[in-house]
Amino acid sequence: MVKARPRPAVNGVASADRVLTVLSAFRIGDSALSLVELVARTGLIKSTIMRLMVSLENQGYITRMTDGRYQLASEVMRLNAVYQESLDLERHVMPRLQYLSEQTGETVSFYVRHGAYRMCQYRVNSSHRLRLNMQPGDMRPMDEAAGAQALRAPFHVGIALEKPYYSRGATDPHASSIALPIYGGQQELMGALVISGPASRLTEECADNLKDVFFEAARDLMRSLGLKPADGQTAGAESEAVK
Repeated sequence: MVKARPRPAVNGVASADRVLTVLSAFRIGDSALSLVELVARTGLIKSTIMRLMVSLENQGYITRMTDGRYQLASEVMRLNAVYQESLDLERHVMPRLQYLSEQTGETVSFYVRHGAYRMCQYRVNSSHRLRLNMQPGDMRPMDEAAGAQALRAPFHVGIALEKPYYSRGATDPHASSIALPIYGGQQELMGALVISGPASRLTEECADNLKDVFFEAARDLMRSLGLKPADGQTAGAESEAVK
């Protein structure tokens, strides 16, 4: 009987870091990765990756295919399901809406795409007597309003905005708004963060003055939702919003 060769142990903080580095090498759109691709993406040597893959396969995180490539396995899907179930969007969104309303004095909302419409999911109203009257659950068309533009923004566009989307009179002739798209941990569009107010008060000049605090709150929300700093660090630093 041939005695099986012992598998190398994977212990310690350094090894845990390497395991996470290997798992993080998988990106959206990858069906499987070869050993060469994993080396290029992680900077680890082949022997180290092969050792780590043994442990990941034993725990159900990785499957080694017949052609030698590696793909994520069912345990990753299970953890994602646990994460999605535990993600309480309101808990992440509402504190940022409250903060922005206090900082800007305007109404702040979180919109989500709902078919051919956009729906106000969460909202903190302005303390001003003159304000827009909307409530969570209200629907608006996917027109040229700032919130609708943000909900149409693909990740590579939305994450590189230098200015928030701005609109005046798009849905309501007396209203203006600025908006930023909000992305989650898988670069998926979660919704749009919107500051709105009377057009006489929320002018384009005023919107430009609110830009920094708005971007700060949007980045903070995306980090809270799991977007890595490396994915979101260029937001507001590369290209202008579509007018």
